[in-house]
Amino acid sequence: MAHVKEFSVEEKLTALITLQKIESKMDEIKILKGELPMEVADLEDEITGLHARQTRIEEEINGVSEFIEQRREAIKESEALVSKYEKQSENVKNNREFEAINKEIEMQQLEVKLAEKHIKDANEEISEKAVLLEKAKKNIAAKEGVLATKKGELEKIIAANEKEEKHFGKMAAEAKVHVEPRLLASYEKIRHSYRNGLAVVPVERDACGGCFNAIPPQKQSEIRQHKKIMICENCGRILVDEELSNNVEIK
Repeated sequence: MAHVKEFSVEEKLTALITLQKIESKMDEIKILKGELPMEVADLEDEITGLHARQTRIEEEINGVSEFIEQRREAIKESEALVSKYEKQSENVKNNREFEAINKEIEMQQLEVKLAEKHIKDANEEISEKAVLLEKAKKNIAAKEGVLATKKGELEKIIAANEKEEKHFGKMAAEAKVHVEPRLLASYEKIRHSYRNGLAVVPVERDACGGCFNAIPPQKQSEIRQHKKIMICENCGRILVDEELSNNVEIK
């Protein structure tokens, strides 16, 4: 059976401190990016929504334009029928036929007037939608301008820190190998509980380096002995002595 090396508490703490310091360096790079990644993502989502709105308005304008064409065709048909009935009226045999034809002519003339009103209303609707479309296009252009600026800023930051980010990312992956799984799981749970990402903190000036709660002298003595993993009773972070923390340097 293969021998599994047992790590001392000091070695475990050193591995945790190393991992914490590496990931804190990565956090510093994220801070340099600030809110830019989120702002870029939000702008991209907003622009996608604006493009969808533009497409919808264009489809509505096309729909109204098709309706206008249909009404114009209806006018042509009605005018053709009026011409036909007018010719027929020249050959009527009695008043009854004449009145019937006149009624048809009047009906078609009404259809023409109604179609013309529909066209007028539809053209007004197109004018209104054209204004909305122009606003949507200008809004998209403005947002795309802001997005280009934000992306440019973000790309500069990424380019300036890409080498360091890859370096620390590789170091973090290597450091995690040296932390036993259960301890790593606890570390990551604590780290994700705090915005500053600090899960392992030194005792500084008799207080927790995370929440600044006072640490009793007896507990500080136990922390320095490296006999067991000590937790801050107030914030739950893993506590280490300042000397051990200072001995770990990340390049």
